[in-house]
Amino acid sequence: MENTATQNPVETAYAAPVNHVIVEPHATEAAPAYESDAPQSRRGAVISGIVLLFLLGLAIFYGIRSRAKTENELKHSTAQAAIPTVNATHPMAGSAAQEIVLPGNTQAFTDTPIYARTNGYLRRWYVDIGTRVHKGQLLAEIETPELDQQLQQAEADLKSAEANMLLAQTTSVRWQSLLEKHAVSKQETDQMVSDFAAKQANYAASQANVRRLKELQGYERVTAPFDGTITARSTDIGNLIGSGSGSTPRELFHLDAVGRLRVYVAVPELYADSVQDGEKVSITQDADPNQVITGSISRNSSAIDQTSRTLNVQVDVNNAKGQLMPGAYVFVHLKLPAASHTVTIPSNALLFRAEGLRVGVVRNNVVQLTPITIGHDYGSTVEVTSGLMPNDVIVLDPSDSLTSGTKVEVNAVAPQKGAA
Repeated sequence: MENTATQNPVETAYAAPVNHVIVEPHATEAAPAYESDAPQSRRGAVISGIVLLFLLGLAIFYGIRSRAKTENELKHSTAQAAIPTVNATHPMAGSAAQEIVLPGNTQAFTDTPIYARTNGYLRRWYVDIGTRVHKGQLLAEIETPELDQQLQQAEADLKSAEANMLLAQTTSVRWQSLLEKHAVSKQETDQMVSDFAAKQANYAASQANVRRLKELQGYERVTAPFDGTITARSTDIGNLIGSGSGSTPRELFHLDAVGRLRVYVAVPELYADSVQDGEKVSITQDADPNQVITGSISRNSSAIDQTSRTLNVQVDVNNAKGQLMPGAYVFVHLKLPAASHTVTIPSNALLFRAEGLRVGVVRNNVVQLTPITIGHDYGSTVEVTSGLMPNDVIVLDPSDSLTSGTKVEVNAVAPQKGAA
């Protein structure tokens, strides 16, 4: 027991180192493990730094790129905003100036005053202004006592001349019979024959005088010479009537044939060559602007008036329905032949420059100032005879600063009024 007890401490002493040796290698193996963690941490930190640098660079790149894009967009929008936007239209083919409107005066186709052809007093009148009368209708009656007495005297003179003629005829025949028997001289027979011829002439003169007075007596009845309308009455019952052949004849009535009218219009010299006889024209009046009356050119004066520099043109109008009144002021729409290759543009497309008239024509969004030649100016539109085509795009309301080569943006092209 004691030995055992004695040995135990020794064993214990030797055992302790053994256990320590066993433990130390364990401690020795654990030390390299701590040493290997440091490089891994450094690599992680490097990788993290590289990632951060990459993200930072990427952020800087996208920031610069976004700013550059924004600047480019701003420059583009600024450039776009600097390009003016214009309204435009196409020229209208043909010419709106193919019709000119000229003032005209209407007159009755037959317009006449009615005078008395005999002297006397007005017994009675039967028509007044506005009365439509027919040819031969009685208008008034004139009382002619002096003429009646002259006719009675002329008829008495006619009977006396007839008696003298018959006596001279009998005497002439008798003397010619006696001359055959040589009972009278040739001279005396010739005198009787000549006296008979003179008496025949006096009888014929008396007959003519009676016929003249009867004709004058027939003028006691004043009648209408044609169908028409009484437009004036200048007499009344009891008025002293003088013959129309006097120095100061007095008009009894005024008669107009209104079934057909003449319209006289003064055509400017510029359009005189365009007037053709027989051509149809339209006539309007302020009293009823929507009513269009058709007439035709019947004739013209074939001469330019030196004072007004116009051509006098007559237009005949059928006025059976009484649409126009004589003396009315009307407007004659005269058609003119269109010049070849003409177009019509609005007046607000014109540019007045020192070098002449110009129009802004847009081609590929670039303006070119094109010279033009004006045919006729009709206010809101003008006729262009050269410089433009119907398919051109022209600028409306161009600014004074517009020049050739200017880039523009064109709105929707607006059609002209009246364009097909």
